[in-house]
Amino acid sequence: MYLTTMYGGEFMKINKELLKGSTTVLILSLLNRKDMYGYEMIKEIELRSNGIFSFKEGTLYPILHNLENANYIEAYWDNSTGARKRKYYKITECGKGILLEKESEWKLFSNTVNSVLWEAKLCLV
Repeated sequence: MYLTTMYGGEFMKINKELLKGSTTVLILSLLNRKDMYGYEMIKEIELRSNGIFSFKEGTLYPILHNLENANYIEAYWDNSTGARKRKYYKITECGKGILLEKESEWKLFSNTVNSVLWEAKLCLV
């Protein structure tokens, strides 16, 4: 299955499995910066990825539920802005540890793929 997106003025296909394997680190990374509600995460991921990554609510909320069950994030309700109540998510200490692991895995993985694709020397940072 592919995700079709606009990149550099052209439509490109990205295998959804590539994004699927990155969702945990993307969400935890956002929540490590600040607490967010679901729709805010969707928009932030779209913005930071220049529209390449686009989550539907039906995709994001099951992921958030799984992260909450794993104790990587916690949810709470807030209506302090005077607007309607919103369910916010925040990263837990356990989630911060997992984020560090996932970031290290990602660096190794992306450096390795890049070294194979572009014949660069592997840089283990």
